[in-house]
Amino acid sequence: MGARLGSGGNDDDLTETHEINVTPFIDVVLVLLIIFMVAAPLATVDVPVDLPASTAMPTPRPDKPLFLTIQADKTLSLGETSTTKEALGAALDAATHGDKSQRVFLRADKTVDYGALTEVMNSLRGAGYLKIGLVGLETAPSP
Repeated sequence: MGARLGSGGNDDDLTETHEINVTPFIDVVLVLLIIFMVAAPLATVDVPVDLPASTAMPTPRPDKPLFLTIQADKTLSLGETSTTKEALGAALDAATHGDKSQRVFLRADKTVDYGALTEVMNSLRGAGYLKIGLVGLETAPSP
């Protein structure tokens, strides 16, 4: 509430003014603007990451593992036999004798991009092979 010291004839009477004081409101808005300007760049997840090799204990290898390899030029090899993405389902059925519960170990070259790896995994899922193991380099855990 504000009061106006007037130039009227009665100096003892203070009159109320019905005007909104916007200065505190502007101060609060500017503080909120500064907070959001500082917090917005921190909220992005655009951080480059160099993922480490796994130090987990490796699982025991089956007697006859079925390896699907994606080479640097994105060609596929099932075991030692080269195959295409279109013929992958038939080649897997022939190698596993139709046993879709058998685990397929997927190996990929370091230079293969994530999109190509995902396409091959989608092809495996489309063929009915849901047990996929990703193969990487085994490193000793650091003390």
